[in-house]
Amino acid sequence: MDINAFVKLCYLLQHVGGLEHSRFVYVHEQVALFLQVLAHHKKNRIVSYDFKRSGQTVSKYFNRVLAALLKLHPILLVTPEPIGEAETNENWKHFKGCLGAVDGTFIKVRVELTEKPKYRSRKGEIAVNVLGVCDRNCNFIYILSGWEGSAADSRVLRDAVMRPNGFKVPSGNYYLCDGGYMNTTGFLTPYRGIRYHLKEWGEGRAAPQNPEEYFNMKHSRARNVIEKAFGLLKTRWAALRSNTFYPIKVQNRIIIACALLHNFIRTNMEIDPWELEVGDIFHGNEDDGFISSLDPSVTWNNWRDNLANDMFTQYRHRRRA
Repeated sequence: MDINAFVKLCYLLQHVGGLEHSRFVYVHEQVALFLQVLAHHKKNRIVSYDFKRSGQTVSKYFNRVLAALLKLHPILLVTPEPIGEAETNENWKHFKGCLGAVDGTFIKVRVELTEKPKYRSRKGEIAVNVLGVCDRNCNFIYILSGWEGSAADSRVLRDAVMRPNGFKVPSGNYYLCDGGYMNTTGFLTPYRGIRYHLKEWGEGRAAPQNPEEYFNMKHSRARNVIEKAFGLLKTRWAALRSNTFYPIKVQNRIIIACALLHNFIRTNMEIDPWELEVGDIFHGNEDDGFISSLDPSVTWNNWRDNLANDMFTQYRHRRRA
């Protein structure tokens, strides 16, 4: 974060988040020690030594800045723009009306011994299952942290959609998801059991052989944006790469705060300093105009089939040209 972005962040925390100067610690110092903890995962005693403050003071202002930052979520979470007819990006141009991508990631946490079984993920880690939704520019639209690592991705998504003030998908739009989710209205998944790591202009079997394979290849390349967003998030904030000593409620709030800061940096700096380092890591109710059901839909499956056939037909014409 450059100095201009840092000053702007302090201004927002002070005038929107309600953060205030104290008699001995100004807002800028409070924010600086907060960022030190998140970016470098420094322990309380290290930060207190660096800033020549007591451990109690560091803990006090860390929590104050955290509370102020979470108040900025209406400002820092982005509003997505659907893919339009004029789109030229090869990864996205077929997905008209798409708003972005959805996926879950595991972030390690520290919990009491009796709580460990339900927080144990399928990878054997003690973690929370974090739902992330991002637009095509790797900015987070929605993030939900708190579900135990043992919870299935589809269950976490269902909870997010069903919450009164949760994740809203406008009717007529949709997000890209991986095969761990259900192919239903508003959430477009790949064909299961079909290849997707293919070369568009490859020879023989290296190229897509049918509409389903071509669809999966394009779907995977576009959906990669959420993997990149998670990669940037964990690379930028060391506090997310290993568990901390904070209570689990505070740990969940830290995850959300890191996502908000991620958006702030990407929208307030011309170049994200970590983007080149990460690169491509991996290949209400309906009357409100939002999707509120995640039940299987034959109509949605047929729409996916038609989209796949149209995409493959265009692809074959280009190969013959």
